[in-house]
Amino acid sequence: MLDERKRKILKEIVDEYIESAEPVSSAVIVEKYEQAISSATVRNDMAELEKAGYLEKPHTSAGRVPSAKGYRLYVDELLNYDDISLEEIKYIGEKLENKVAGIEELTKIATTTLSEITHYTTVSIGPKTSKQNIEEIKFVMLGTRMLMGIIVTDTGLVRETIIKFDEDITEDQIETLNYFFNNKLKGEPIEKIDTSFEEYIFRELKYSVKIIRPIIEQMHKLVEEEEKIYLEGTNKSFELPEFKSLELAKNFVNILDTKEVMLDILDTGFADDVKIYIGDESDNEDLKDFSIVTFKHAIGDKDVGTIGIIGPKRMNYSKVISVMKYISKKLNDDLNKKE
Repeated sequence: MLDERKRKILKEIVDEYIESAEPVSSAVIVEKYEQAISSATVRNDMAELEKAGYLEKPHTSAGRVPSAKGYRLYVDELLNYDDISLEEIKYIGEKLENKVAGIEELTKIATTTLSEITHYTTVSIGPKTSKQNIEEIKFVMLGTRMLMGIIVTDTGLVRETIIKFDEDITEDQIETLNYFFNNKLKGEPIEKIDTSFEEYIFRELKYSVKIIRPIIEQMHKLVEEEEKIYLEGTNKSFELPEFKSLELAKNFVNILDTKEVMLDILDTGFADDVKIYIGDESDNEDLKDFSIVTFKHAIGDKDVGTIGIIGPKRMNYSKVISVMKYISKKLNDDLNKKE
Protein backbone atom coordinates (compact mmCIF):
# COMPACT_ATOMS: atom_id res chain seq x y z
CA MET A 1 0.00 0.00 0.00
CA LEU A 2 1.52 3.28 -1.11
CA ASP A 3 1.35 6.33 1.12
CA GLU A 4 -0.17 9.55 -0.21
CA ARG A 5 3.17 11.15 -1.14
CA LYS A 6 4.34 8.17 -3.18
CA ARG A 7 0.96 7.99 -4.93
CA LYS A 8 1.24 11.67 -5.84
CA ILE A 9 4.82 11.26 -7.06
CA LEU A 10 3.77 8.27 -9.18
CA LYS A 11 0.94 10.30 -10.68
CA GLU A 12 3.31 13.19 -11.45
CA ILE A 13 5.76 10.79 -13.13
CA VAL A 14 3.07 9.17 -15.27
CA ASP A 15 1.57 12.53 -16.24
CA GLU A 16 4.97 13.92 -17.17
CA TYR A 17 6.01 10.82 -19.13
CA ILE A 18 2.73 10.75 -21.07
CA GLU A 19 3.29 14.39 -22.02
CA SER A 20 7.02 14.32 -22.78
CA ALA A 21 7.77 10.70 -23.76
CA GLU A 22 11.07 11.17 -21.88
CA PRO A 23 12.21 9.38 -18.69
CA VAL A 24 11.36 11.52 -15.68
CA SER A 25 14.04 12.72 -13.25
CA SER A 26 13.64 13.62 -9.59
CA ALA A 27 14.45 17.26 -10.46
CA VAL A 28 11.37 17.45 -12.71
CA ILE A 29 9.15 16.08 -9.93
CA VAL A 30 10.54 18.53 -7.35
CA GLU A 31 9.76 21.36 -9.74
CA LYS A 32 6.20 20.15 -10.38
CA TYR A 33 5.36 19.09 -6.82
CA GLU A 34 2.95 21.59 -5.28
CA GLN A 35 4.41 21.33 -1.77
CA ALA A 36 8.01 21.82 -0.60
CA ILE A 37 9.91 18.55 -0.97
CA SER A 38 13.62 17.76 -1.25
CA SER A 39 15.33 16.05 -4.16
CA ALA A 40 16.63 13.39 -1.77
CA THR A 41 13.08 12.55 -0.63
CA VAL A 42 11.88 12.27 -4.21
CA ARG A 43 14.87 10.09 -5.18
CA ASN A 44 14.22 7.77 -2.26
CA ASP A 45 10.52 7.51 -3.07
CA MET A 46 11.26 6.86 -6.74
CA ALA A 47 13.71 4.12 -5.75
CA GLU A 48 11.05 2.52 -3.57
CA LEU A 49 8.45 2.79 -6.35
CA GLU A 50 10.91 1.09 -8.69
CA LYS A 51 11.62 -1.65 -6.15
CA ALA A 52 7.85 -2.21 -5.76
CA GLY A 53 7.49 -2.58 -9.53
CA TYR A 54 5.66 0.67 -10.30
CA LEU A 55 8.58 2.29 -12.15
CA GLU A 56 11.31 1.14 -14.48
CA LYS A 57 14.73 2.64 -15.19
CA PRO A 58 15.81 2.67 -18.85
CA HIS A 59 19.47 1.68 -19.28
CA THR A 60 20.45 4.90 -21.03
CA SER A 61 18.81 7.35 -18.62
CA ALA A 62 18.91 8.41 -15.00
CA GLY A 63 15.16 9.03 -15.09
CA ARG A 64 12.30 6.60 -14.57
CA VAL A 65 9.32 5.52 -16.67
CA PRO A 66 6.08 3.86 -15.52
CA SER A 67 5.78 0.09 -15.67
CA ALA A 68 2.57 -1.72 -16.62
CA LYS A 69 1.91 -2.07 -12.88
CA GLY A 70 2.41 1.69 -12.44
CA TYR A 71 0.02 2.47 -15.28
CA ARG A 72 -2.54 0.10 -13.77
CA LEU A 73 -2.52 1.86 -10.38
CA TYR A 74 -2.63 5.21 -12.18
CA VAL A 75 -5.67 4.18 -14.23
CA ASP A 76 -7.54 2.47 -11.39
CA GLU A 77 -6.93 4.89 -8.53
CA LEU A 78 -5.24 8.15 -9.51
CA LEU A 79 -7.28 9.52 -12.40
CA ASN A 80 -10.38 11.69 -12.49
CA TYR A 81 -12.17 10.95 -15.74
CA ASP A 82 -13.30 14.47 -16.58
CA ASP A 83 -10.59 15.36 -19.12
CA ILE A 84 -12.99 16.53 -21.81
CA SER A 85 -13.59 20.12 -22.92
CA LEU A 86 -16.86 21.86 -23.73
CA GLU A 87 -15.69 22.13 -27.34
CA GLU A 88 -15.15 18.36 -27.49
CA ILE A 89 -18.55 17.70 -25.93
CA LYS A 90 -20.17 19.95 -28.52
CA TYR A 91 -18.23 18.31 -31.36
CA ILE A 92 -19.25 14.81 -30.25
CA GLY A 93 -22.88 15.89 -30.00
CA GLU A 94 -22.85 17.35 -33.50
CA LYS A 95 -21.25 14.23 -34.98
CA LEU A 96 -23.58 11.73 -33.29
CA GLU A 97 -26.71 13.74 -34.02
CA ASN A 98 -26.24 13.30 -37.78
CA LYS A 99 -29.07 11.33 -39.37
CA VAL A 100 -27.81 7.87 -40.25
CA ALA A 101 -29.26 4.88 -42.06
CA GLY A 102 -28.51 2.31 -39.38
CA ILE A 103 -26.49 1.18 -36.39
CA GLU A 104 -23.40 0.31 -38.44
CA GLU A 105 -23.11 3.82 -39.82
CA LEU A 106 -23.54 5.27 -36.33
CA THR A 107 -20.76 3.00 -35.06
CA LYS A 108 -18.48 4.21 -37.87
CA ILE A 109 -19.19 7.85 -36.99
CA ALA A 110 -18.45 7.20 -33.30
CA THR A 111 -15.22 5.40 -34.26
CA THR A 112 -14.05 8.31 -36.42
CA THR A 113 -15.01 10.89 -33.78
CA LEU A 114 -13.10 9.08 -31.03
CA SER A 115 -9.97 8.90 -33.20
CA GLU A 116 -10.22 12.57 -34.21
CA ILE A 117 -10.33 13.75 -30.59
CA THR A 118 -7.80 11.35 -29.03
CA HIS A 119 -5.40 11.04 -32.01
CA TYR A 120 -5.08 7.29 -31.49
CA THR A 121 -6.00 4.33 -33.68
CA THR A 122 -9.63 3.41 -33.12
CA VAL A 123 -11.15 0.06 -34.05
CA SER A 124 -14.75 -1.13 -33.87
CA ILE A 125 -17.19 -3.87 -34.80
CA GLY A 126 -20.93 -3.72 -35.19
CA PRO A 127 -23.36 -6.11 -33.51
CA LYS A 128 -23.28 -9.82 -34.29
CA THR A 129 -25.79 -10.39 -37.05
CA SER A 130 -26.98 -13.75 -35.75
CA LYS A 131 -28.00 -12.30 -32.38
CA GLN A 132 -30.20 -9.53 -33.80
CA ASN A 133 -33.98 -9.89 -33.74
CA ILE A 134 -35.87 -9.55 -37.01
CA GLU A 135 -37.98 -6.42 -37.41
CA GLU A 136 -38.92 -7.01 -41.04
CA ILE A 137 -38.13 -9.31 -43.96
CA LYS A 138 -38.88 -8.10 -47.46
CA PHE A 139 -38.54 -9.84 -50.83
CA VAL A 140 -38.46 -7.66 -53.95
CA MET A 141 -38.82 -9.23 -57.39
CA LEU A 142 -35.97 -8.33 -59.77
CA GLY A 143 -36.90 -10.72 -62.57
CA THR A 144 -38.77 -13.95 -63.18
CA ARG A 145 -35.90 -15.92 -61.62
CA MET A 146 -34.31 -13.37 -59.29
CA LEU A 147 -35.29 -11.42 -56.18
CA MET A 148 -33.69 -9.33 -53.49
CA GLY A 149 -34.06 -10.39 -49.86
CA ILE A 150 -33.79 -7.67 -47.20
CA ILE A 151 -33.63 -8.20 -43.43
CA VAL A 152 -34.05 -5.28 -41.01
CA THR A 153 -33.36 -5.90 -37.32
CA ASP A 154 -34.75 -4.25 -34.23
CA THR A 155 -31.49 -2.31 -33.79
CA GLY A 156 -31.60 -0.82 -37.29
CA LEU A 157 -29.15 -3.28 -38.83
CA VAL A 158 -29.89 -3.86 -42.54
CA ARG A 159 -28.74 -6.90 -44.50
CA GLU A 160 -29.60 -7.64 -48.12
CA THR A 161 -28.84 -10.39 -50.62
CA ILE A 162 -29.65 -11.41 -54.20
CA ILE A 163 -31.42 -14.77 -54.62
CA LYS A 164 -31.48 -16.64 -57.95
CA PHE A 165 -33.79 -19.52 -58.91
CA ASP A 166 -33.81 -22.41 -61.39
CA GLU A 167 -37.48 -21.92 -62.18
CA ASP A 168 -39.82 -18.99 -62.60
CA ILE A 169 -41.43 -17.29 -59.61
CA THR A 170 -44.52 -15.09 -59.60
CA GLU A 171 -45.54 -11.88 -57.85
CA ASP A 172 -48.21 -13.83 -55.97
CA GLN A 173 -45.58 -16.21 -54.62
CA ILE A 174 -43.41 -13.30 -53.50
CA GLU A 175 -46.36 -11.69 -51.76
CA THR A 176 -47.10 -14.95 -49.96
CA LEU A 177 -43.45 -15.35 -48.93
CA ASN A 178 -43.35 -11.79 -47.56
CA TYR A 179 -46.44 -12.42 -45.45
CA PHE A 180 -45.29 -15.85 -44.30
CA PHE A 181 -41.74 -14.88 -43.33
CA ASN A 182 -42.82 -11.77 -41.42
CA ASN A 183 -45.70 -13.53 -39.70
CA LYS A 184 -43.47 -16.37 -38.48
CA LEU A 185 -40.14 -14.61 -37.88
CA LYS A 186 -40.79 -11.03 -36.73
CA GLY A 187 -39.26 -10.62 -33.28
CA GLU A 188 -37.20 -13.79 -33.63
CA PRO A 189 -33.36 -13.96 -33.85
CA ILE A 190 -31.96 -14.04 -37.39
CA GLU A 191 -30.24 -17.33 -36.61
CA LYS A 192 -33.69 -18.96 -36.55
CA ILE A 193 -33.56 -18.95 -40.38
CA ASP A 194 -32.04 -22.42 -40.70
CA THR A 195 -32.67 -25.86 -42.24
CA SER A 196 -35.53 -26.66 -39.91
CA PHE A 197 -37.28 -23.47 -41.00
CA GLU A 198 -36.72 -24.47 -44.64
CA GLU A 199 -38.50 -27.76 -43.99
CA TYR A 200 -41.32 -25.95 -42.20
CA ILE A 201 -41.91 -23.56 -45.13
CA PHE A 202 -41.85 -26.38 -47.65
CA ARG A 203 -44.39 -28.32 -45.60
CA GLU A 204 -46.69 -25.34 -45.02
CA LEU A 205 -46.56 -23.61 -48.42
CA LYS A 206 -45.92 -26.67 -50.57
CA TYR A 207 -43.71 -24.57 -52.87
CA SER A 208 -41.04 -26.27 -54.96
CA VAL A 209 -37.79 -26.99 -53.15
CA LYS A 210 -36.09 -25.11 -56.00
CA ILE A 211 -37.80 -21.95 -54.73
CA ILE A 212 -37.51 -22.47 -50.97
CA ARG A 213 -33.94 -23.75 -50.74
CA PRO A 214 -32.17 -20.81 -52.51
CA ILE A 215 -34.03 -18.39 -50.23
CA ILE A 216 -32.97 -20.15 -47.04
CA GLU A 217 -29.41 -20.69 -48.26
CA GLN A 218 -28.91 -17.00 -49.05
CA MET A 219 -30.62 -15.79 -45.89
CA HIS A 220 -28.51 -18.19 -43.86
CA LYS A 221 -25.35 -16.73 -45.42
CA LEU A 222 -26.37 -13.39 -43.93
CA VAL A 223 -26.44 -15.00 -40.50
CA GLU A 224 -22.92 -16.34 -40.97
CA GLU A 225 -21.60 -13.11 -42.50
CA GLU A 226 -18.26 -12.12 -41.00
CA GLU A 227 -18.23 -9.20 -38.61
CA LYS A 228 -16.95 -6.01 -40.20
CA ILE A 229 -14.04 -4.28 -38.53
CA TYR A 230 -13.64 -0.51 -38.89
CA LEU A 231 -10.27 1.20 -38.38
CA GLU A 232 -9.62 4.91 -38.03
CA GLY A 233 -6.50 6.98 -37.32
CA THR A 234 -3.82 4.37 -38.01
CA ASN A 235 -1.52 7.01 -39.49
CA LYS A 236 -1.74 9.06 -36.29
CA SER A 237 -0.17 6.26 -34.26
CA PHE A 238 2.95 6.27 -36.41
CA GLU A 239 3.59 9.88 -35.43
CA LEU A 240 4.16 8.78 -31.81
CA PRO A 241 7.77 8.43 -30.57
CA GLU A 242 7.31 4.74 -29.72
CA PHE A 243 6.86 3.90 -33.39
CA LYS A 244 10.37 4.99 -34.25
CA SER A 245 11.12 1.40 -33.25
CA LEU A 246 10.80 -0.61 -36.47
CA GLU A 247 10.01 -3.77 -34.52
CA LEU A 248 7.17 -2.09 -32.61
CA ALA A 249 5.78 -0.51 -35.77
CA LYS A 250 5.82 -3.85 -37.64
CA ASN A 251 4.16 -5.57 -34.70
CA PHE A 252 1.46 -2.90 -34.63
CA VAL A 253 0.74 -3.33 -38.34
CA ASN A 254 0.54 -7.12 -37.95
CA ILE A 255 -1.96 -6.75 -35.10
CA LEU A 256 -4.18 -4.44 -37.15
CA ASP A 257 -3.98 -6.80 -40.14
CA THR A 258 -4.97 -9.90 -38.15
CA LYS A 259 -8.74 -10.06 -37.93
CA GLU A 260 -8.77 -12.73 -35.21
CA VAL A 261 -6.65 -10.52 -32.93
CA MET A 262 -8.91 -7.53 -33.57
CA LEU A 263 -12.02 -9.55 -32.75
CA ASP A 264 -10.42 -10.89 -29.56
CA ILE A 265 -9.55 -7.32 -28.54
CA LEU A 266 -13.12 -6.15 -29.04
CA ASP A 267 -14.97 -9.21 -27.74
CA THR A 268 -14.57 -8.26 -24.08
CA GLY A 269 -16.62 -6.70 -21.32
CA PHE A 270 -20.30 -6.02 -20.93
CA ALA A 271 -22.63 -3.32 -22.20
CA ASP A 272 -21.78 0.16 -20.87
CA ASP A 273 -18.51 -1.28 -19.57
CA VAL A 274 -15.13 0.37 -20.26
CA LYS A 275 -12.32 -2.20 -20.17
CA ILE A 276 -8.60 -1.38 -20.01
CA TYR A 277 -5.79 -3.80 -20.83
CA ILE A 278 -2.21 -2.64 -20.25
CA GLY A 279 0.74 -4.50 -21.75
CA ASP A 280 0.93 -8.15 -20.81
CA GLU A 281 -2.45 -8.08 -19.04
CA SER A 282 -3.71 -9.35 -22.40
CA ASP A 283 -3.31 -13.07 -23.10
CA ASN A 284 -1.85 -12.26 -26.51
CA GLU A 285 1.96 -11.97 -26.47
CA ASP A 286 1.84 -9.65 -29.50
CA LEU A 287 0.01 -7.04 -27.40
CA LYS A 288 2.59 -6.79 -24.60
CA ASP A 289 3.85 -3.37 -25.77
CA PHE A 290 0.39 -1.86 -26.19
CA SER A 291 -2.63 -0.73 -24.22
CA ILE A 292 -6.22 -1.33 -25.25
CA VAL A 293 -9.32 0.51 -24.05
CA THR A 294 -12.75 -0.74 -25.18
CA PHE A 295 -16.42 -0.17 -24.50
CA LYS A 296 -19.62 -1.85 -25.62
CA HIS A 297 -22.78 0.09 -26.40
CA ALA A 298 -26.28 -1.31 -26.15
CA ILE A 299 -29.99 -0.86 -26.59
CA GLY A 300 -31.47 -2.00 -23.31
CA ASP A 301 -29.59 -5.21 -22.56
CA LYS A 302 -28.79 -5.93 -26.22
CA ASP A 303 -25.16 -5.56 -27.33
CA VAL A 304 -25.02 -3.55 -30.55
CA GLY A 305 -21.28 -3.15 -31.03
CA THR A 306 -17.90 -2.44 -29.49
CA ILE A 307 -15.43 0.41 -30.00
CA GLY A 308 -11.83 0.34 -28.84
CA ILE A 309 -8.55 2.24 -28.90
CA ILE A 310 -5.17 0.58 -29.32
CA GLY A 311 -1.94 2.45 -28.70
CA PRO A 312 1.36 2.36 -26.80
CA LYS A 313 1.35 1.89 -23.03
CA ARG A 314 2.30 5.58 -22.82
CA MET A 315 -1.27 6.49 -23.63
CA ASN A 316 -3.12 9.59 -22.48
CA TYR A 317 -5.53 7.49 -20.41
CA SER A 318 -7.26 10.48 -18.88
CA LYS A 319 -8.22 11.91 -22.27
CA VAL A 320 -9.00 8.53 -23.87
CA ILE A 321 -11.24 7.25 -21.09
CA SER A 322 -12.97 10.60 -20.51
CA VAL A 323 -13.86 10.93 -24.19
CA MET A 324 -14.74 7.26 -24.51
CA LYS A 325 -17.07 7.39 -21.50
CA TYR A 326 -18.82 10.46 -22.87
CA ILE A 327 -19.23 8.96 -26.35
CA SER A 328 -20.46 5.73 -24.79
CA LYS A 329 -23.05 7.59 -22.71
CA LYS A 330 -24.14 9.78 -25.62
CA LEU A 331 -24.33 6.83 -28.01
CA ASN A 332 -26.23 4.63 -25.59
CA ASP A 333 -28.66 7.43 -24.72
CA ASP A 334 -29.34 8.09 -28.41
CA LEU A 335 -29.75 4.39 -29.22
CA ASN A 336 -32.13 3.82 -26.32
CA LYS A 337 -34.25 6.80 -27.41
CA LYS A 338 -34.67 5.19 -30.82
CA GLU A 339 -35.79 1.87 -29.39
